[in-house]
Amino acid sequence: MKIKIVGVRFRPAGKIYYFKTNDLEIAEHAHVVVETAQGIEYGEVVLGPREIEKSTFKHPLKPVRRVATKKDEQTHIELLEKEKEAHKVFEERAAFHHLDMHLVDVEFTFDHRKAIFYFTADGRLDFRQLVRDLASAFHLRIELRQIGVRDETKMFNTLGICGRETCCSSWMGEFRPVSIKMAKEQGLSLNSTKISGVCGRLLCCLTYEDPFYHEVTRKMPKIGNWVTTPEGEGQVYRLNVLEEKVVVKMQTEDDEMEIKTFDVNDVVKSGEKHVLANNRRQQREKEERLREQKQEGQEAKGDDKSKKHDKGPKKQAKNDGHREEGHRRRRHRAGRKHNKRSKQAKGGDKNQNAKTPSSPSEKKKEKK
Repeated sequence: MKIKIVGVRFRPAGKIYYFKTNDLEIAEHAHVVVETAQGIEYGEVVLGPREIEKSTFKHPLKPVRRVATKKDEQTHIELLEKEKEAHKVFEERAAFHHLDMHLVDVEFTFDHRKAIFYFTADGRLDFRQLVRDLASAFHLRIELRQIGVRDETKMFNTLGICGRETCCSSWMGEFRPVSIKMAKEQGLSLNSTKISGVCGRLLCCLTYEDPFYHEVTRKMPKIGNWVTTPEGEGQVYRLNVLEEKVVVKMQTEDDEMEIKTFDVNDVVKSGEKHVLANNRRQQREKEERLREQKQEGQEAKGDDKSKKHDKGPKKQAKNDGHREEGHRRRRHRAGRKHNKRSKQAKGGDKNQNAKTPSSPSEKKKEKK
């Protein structure tokens, strides 16, 4: 089942939200009043009416209430003036409560029921008392939202390092994830001052050419690989991704190195010749490594032999001294054990010769 929808934005370069048209005739760039989760809102149609499958959306869409009238436009202008006044009140109350907060933007819902204050701060703050003061001043529901540096830059119409208005504040609806890997693949300098935007984060424009670089580099050989060209075999020296060219380092007949540029389609990075060239290169590198390891092993053995030759007599003399001392100690222990046994044997003979009284009558006789 298909439904008719429109795409609506509530602020410049903001996120696009979809609503059902309810059979209303709505033109692109027209202003409409819609029902949202936060209440009634006033926005601009940036995507004209179109039919789409209902199963595309996970949640049911809310309807467009009406196309904006002159009265609605006047109410919107009054709310913008009220937001400027709220900005001053917020700064005064925040200073009174000694809160280190920077107010970025204020937004009132179209039905005058809620006010949202967007601010930045270094850490978490306890602003409960500030919310009470603002609620008593405006007689509305108050919501404070802490945002990041990228959202702060989006809300200001600032200039980027390219000299033009920043993409996020002019046309970009949502932020895309950016990684340092994108800068590496595009061959850019990893200096943070050159690849960071006004917000201090990585440039959003790094994502624009990333799919192109992925597609082209998949066809190109890696730097250092051996390839076959129309003029012979060579090693990849540099890649020019934008022009889809491969710079190859080749050896001439005079054993001199020459650098030539070829189109990607003229360079063969796979096949029998490529495999043989790579095998030869790997075999040469392996033989060089084995030769170096063999030389290092022979040098280490020579050093060990010379050290053993120098330290042999000293070690032998030291071992002889230890042996003699060990013999003396063993003889001393053996002598002590022999003396002890002989003493025990003499004492045993004396006890055997002495008569012991066997009964009480014999004991009395011995006493008399």
